Amino acid sequence: MTTRTILAAAALALLPALASAECGWQKRINASQCGEGQIFDSVSGQCVDQTTS
Repeated sequence: MTTRTILAAAALALLPALASAECGWQKRINASQCGEGQIFDSVSGQCVDQTTS
């Protein structure tokens, strides 16, 4: 077998493991991704409308 064949076989063997590992990752947001008029609530982990007092 050539090195190229071995590398291709290894990559194909690892793909299912990488795909299943990705399912546990969560999309994380931060304050810079909140829209205008919103602030980041660290407790809920979401952008919420900014209230004025």
